[in-house]
Amino acid sequence: MGHRRTPSVAIIGTRGYPSYYGGFETAVRRLAPYLVEHGWDVSVYGRPGAVESDDPERDSRVLSRLTRGIDSRALSTLSYGFTSTFDAARRRPDVALIMNVANGFWLPMLRARGIPTVVNVDGLEWEREKWSALGKAVFRAGAQVTAKWSTERVVDARTIGDAWQSRFGVGGEFIPYGADVPPPLPVEPGFAHRGYSLIVARFVPENTVGAFFDAAERLATTHDVIAVGSAGYGGDLDERAAALDARVPRFHWLGHVHDDNRLNSLWQHAGAYFHGHSVGGTNPALVQAMAAGAPIVARDTVHTREVLGADAGIFTGPAPADIESALRGLLADPGRQQQLSEAAVRRARDAYSWESVNAAYERLLRAQLPSVDGAGTAEAPRERER
Repeated sequence: MGHRRTPSVAIIGTRGYPSYYGGFETAVRRLAPYLVEHGWDVSVYGRPGAVESDDPERDSRVLSRLTRGIDSRALSTLSYGFTSTFDAARRRPDVALIMNVANGFWLPMLRARGIPTVVNVDGLEWEREKWSALGKAVFRAGAQVTAKWSTERVVDARTIGDAWQSRFGVGGEFIPYGADVPPPLPVEPGFAHRGYSLIVARFVPENTVGAFFDAAERLATTHDVIAVGSAGYGGDLDERAAALDARVPRFHWLGHVHDDNRLNSLWQHAGAYFHGHSVGGTNPALVQAMAAGAPIVARDTVHTREVLGADAGIFTGPAPADIESALRGLLADPGRQQQLSEAAVRRARDAYSWESVNAAYERLLRAQLPSVDGAGTAEAPRERER
């Protein structure tokens, strides 16, 4: 039998390992150690200053590679994607896992070096209101390049796969985000179990944050309202949250919450959790809210209906009056809160476990590896990553 090398994978397009910025970073925190356990050499590309190098949960077997880029809202993804991809092309891992179609522009570099690529396409980024016309055009062009040059794609919702098939003529492997069911946690000090409404979101228009604030201003006359998140770059919605926090006694803006236990506690004890994301596929915050047992009120979209299924949430329109009515009704109904909480945990366990998500990624990456001939000798080995 020929010697079988340890396969190598480069993960490109996140802020690094370990990082807590968003859904991609959470997925990589779970996936990278899993791949190491299953026989892979794993390198994760990231940005200086974004990696929690002293994180006690960091797996030292995962190699962190930091490259330089331009730290601006418009150019950070493209510039860091370029430098990461250039370095990976030079080192020639057996396969590259790339997050975000904006990095699709650099796929020809990897193709030229014979490196198979798996791209998580991250929804329909060009539909997000937060981007300028130029930004939307860049993401759409990146998607077109990704459709042409990627070896395989990952879609985090079946609705996204359908959209890609109709728009670009290629689909993708359905792998959603995962979640862990947390243990019972203490309620946030100063609040009552099932006594408050909650939003956890990046403060961008397509997450219905402005309409939630309109509803929350009225709701906070009778109930506590907690808002978690920020825009990341300041802006009108951050300013509005700060003003509400200062002016409305029962409105509480916590900013960005880094601590997973605290976030899980907020979801676990919420009386009504509002999820207002209107674009994108399977949202990581929604999946984790389900796992924590939050009674969920979600903006009615094809994506939220796919994730929540038939009985794990209440659906509402985007108008402030609709949001307020749905939240107020749920806050007044303990029986419905309990029913929704139990249904959400069941669905998270059945459909969105990290074990099944990581296993699906590992199978897809392994399928891209060079074949082994009948004598058991792998094709010509590439340079191992160092």
